[in-house]
Amino acid sequence: MRAYAGAELILKREQPGCHLSWNTLAGIGWIESQHGTLGDRTIGPDGRSSTPIIGPALDGGKFAAIRSTPASAEWHGDDTWEHAVGPLQFISSTWGRWAADGDGDGVADPLDLDDAAVAAGRYLCADAHDLSTGPGWSAAIHSYNHSNEYVLDVLSAANTYAERSR
Repeated sequence: MRAYAGAELILKREQPGCHLSWNTLAGIGWIESQHGTLGDRTIGPDGRSSTPIIGPALDGGKFAAIRSTPASAEWHGDDTWEHAVGPLQFISSTWGRWAADGDGDGVADPLDLDDAAVAAGRYLCADAHDLSTGPGWSAAIHSYNHSNEYVLDVLSAANTYAERSR
């Protein structure tokens, strides 16, 4: 929750018209990797999972075909195909655009939940999305993952977090 709330505060300063809330980021974090704890992982005080979260190869099977680069291969170890990495599942090209140092340690790291939460917030707030409206919120989440089912899954998780925080 600290990572998501911190990202909300940063985005309120950077893009106040976006109206990003922590529970939206928490909803994405749950769907993408159970907040970095998928597969019995734990999150350390540094915001990193006990073992890296590496998504499936983007080899054109179930997902798009995206070739790996030497830089992205350093993250996931595959010299041929790209993989999304970290608790919020960034591919290298997306991380390159939205990278953030959310915890102020001097390093923008997609494997760090604090950094990834701010980067995800920046991505969601792009294109002047206003997340306080239903259409704006849905469009932002759909831009993160082009699936209507994904949008509904994130909505359910985000609403659950909001209800539990009252």
